[in-house]
Amino acid sequence: MNAPDRSLAAAVPDDGISPGGLLMDVRHVSLSFGGVRALTDISFDVRKGEIRAIIGPNGAGKTSMLNVINGFYTPQKGSIAFRGQERRKMKPHHAVRQGIARTFQNVALFKGMSTLDNIMAGRSVLMRSGLLWQMLWHGPALSEEIEHRRTVEEIIDFLEIEHIRRTPVGKLPYGLQKRVELGRALAMEPSLLLLDEPMAGMNLEEKEDMSRFIVEVNRQRGTTIALIEHDMGVVMDLSDRVVVLDYGRKIADGTPQSVKSDQQVIDAYLGVAH
Repeated sequence: MNAPDRSLAAAVPDDGISPGGLLMDVRHVSLSFGGVRALTDISFDVRKGEIRAIIGPNGAGKTSMLNVINGFYTPQKGSIAFRGQERRKMKPHHAVRQGIARTFQNVALFKGMSTLDNIMAGRSVLMRSGLLWQMLWHGPALSEEIEHRRTVEEIIDFLEIEHIRRTPVGKLPYGLQKRVELGRALAMEPSLLLLDEPMAGMNLEEKEDMSRFIVEVNRQRGTTIALIEHDMGVVMDLSDRVVVLDYGRKIADGTPQSVKSDQQVIDAYLGVAH
């Protein structure tokens, strides 16, 4: 692993919240689709600097919860306070501008574009030059793009994907595509990074690599992470706190060890006590 780049670490926004302080507070969120209740009265918080896991069986409402956090869904009840600002309705692009970035359970990349261009797409929200300058690719737009490309190259080095920087991502194996998607999310310089099953479909070696990058993003770059993951070994190793959902309801919330020994969690998800 390359040594962490200090300029990129400093790119995490300074929101005035001290480590361990309240970054996000989910308050009594309920979400329904017709007669189907996806989430019922869900409350939990995320502290700055932690890795917060959201687990539960299939259909528990985990991805729906992430979709509420990043503005893709609007809950019928409840609210979310992020960096001290409370809101009920928000569009995904507003969430990005507030400092929330996201990866997806199914890789959502531009398959015909290179690794470099996909990660560069994550910088678009931070670009300030006007459309005309960008079309001309001259003056302020040129200087700005040079700076953004420098940051993207640092992300590529950090994720150890220099050898595929010019490769169209549609030609890459699945594990590398997941790494590129992580790079695109990091390019947005988020305060809160949402990871939806980052290990899905990976072999053991790929999981170990992704786990290593997640830890370094969190511990060395200071990015707060909320992740959904089915691999309980990964959850227990990486997370500081875990919230457990079942049929759209919260059934447990605490440290990995306390959740692992909770009888409701064992019955609903784990199956046996370990």
